[in-house]
Amino acid sequence: MLKGFREFILRGNVLDLAVAVVIGAAFTAVVTAIVTNLINPVISAFFKQSDLSHAMVVTINGSSIKFGAILGALINFLIVAVVVYFVFVFPINKIKERADRLRKKGVVQPDAPVTDLDLLTEIRDLLKAQQAPPSANTGRHADPLP
Repeated sequence: MLKGFREFILRGNVLDLAVAVVIGAAFTAVVTAIVTNLINPVISAFFKQSDLSHAMVVTINGSSIKFGAILGALINFLIVAVVVYFVFVFPINKIKERADRLRKKGVVQPDAPVTDLDLLTEIRDLLKAQQAPPSANTGRHADPLP
C-alpha cells in the first residue's frame, strides 16, 4: 500500500501540480500587492474611489452593478496571464524548439520506439549472417602439433 502511494506521489505530473499550486498561491500575493498598492491608487485618482470594487457602480432599482469589480478581476487575470506566459510558457516553448532542432539534426533519442521496419531490418541482417559462408580464418582449424 505504501509503495503504491509513493509511486503516485513521485509521478512527474503530481509533483508538477504541487509546485504549480504553491507558486500560484505565492504569486497571488504578488498580484494582490500590485493591485492594492499600484492600480487601486491610480483608480482612486481617476474615479475618487478607494478601489475598483467601489468605482463604476450603477444602481438600478436598488441593485448595484459593479463594473469596477469586473474590471479589477480582468486586470488581475491579465497580470497573472502575462507573467505565467513570459516566465513559464515562453521559456519552455523555446527549450522544446531547441530539443526538436537537435532531434532533427540526427541526435537519436534513447527512448525512441522500435518500428516494424527496424525489426524487419534486424531479422534480415541476422538471416544474412547465418547464411553467409564461413570465412577463411574460421573455417579451418590448424593442428597445434606438426
